[in-house]
Amino acid sequence: MTLYIVATPIGNLEDISDRAKRILGEVDLCYAEDTRHALNLFRRFGIETKLKAYHDHSSDELREHIVRELEEGKSIALISDAGTPCISDPGYRLVKLARERGQAVEPIPGASALTAFLSASGLPTDRFTFAGFLPSKSKARRERLEGLIGEATTVVVYESPNRLEATLNELEALHPTLEVVVARELTKMFETWVRGTPAEVRDTLEEAKGWRGEIVLGFHAPAPDAPTRDEVDAWVEALLGAGLSPRTIADLLQERLELPRKELYQRALARRSAADRED
Repeated sequence: MTLYIVATPIGNLEDISDRAKRILGEVDLCYAEDTRHALNLFRRFGIETKLKAYHDHSSDELREHIVRELEEGKSIALISDAGTPCISDPGYRLVKLARERGQAVEPIPGASALTAFLSASGLPTDRFTFAGFLPSKSKARRERLEGLIGEATTVVVYESPNRLEATLNELEALHPTLEVVVARELTKMFETWVRGTPAEVRDTLEEAKGWRGEIVLGFHAPAPDAPTRDEVDAWVEALLGAGLSPRTIADLLQERLELPRKELYQRALARRSAADRED
């Protein structure tokens, strides 16, 4: 039959769609990350569909069982605690298996903390990276952040209140002038937004140690300045000295410096010709 991936509210219950309510009421059963949390939602909207648990620790055997239910003709909905399933969530394993077995998978779009944050953050959204939850260990977290800052794009992560200060400290050490935005309680009564450099956000959030729930953090690192002509020539000469051909040099530097390959190739040819004349 069909596996429906149903988005549910991330806070404000008015954000559930009519289609989501209809699908949740029509399917044969619904698998939920937390059945107790889902039951509250179902009671609020008078949905009587049977609930079963599917979460981080669900086994391969359970996924096989769910797909067999689909193959037997049952219609099934999958929901997470809040927002869109499979976004930083174990549901993708079930979706992958269902598709591999030829079963229909249909999204029922709706609320998502990621898109809600991006839409109101004021950060550039033409290109962004969603990195989910950062590593809990300090060294791994710093290495991950260093790589993300190097992407020169808007980055969004989910963070827990007890690690927020440490993450801001890491960002300050890596890029003190970084533009950072932090949001909590999205769509709820006490929705809060803070923006500034890592230090400014941290200083504003001294009381954040009492925060609960999921926090969304985003930042934007501008692209590095384009290399000067002298710097490009220095790269070209060094690679020529290493015995590389102009064609290979153009390929390497196009990826590293993000400059037109034709321009790099012509420059490498010119530098090699000049060197040959000097010899």
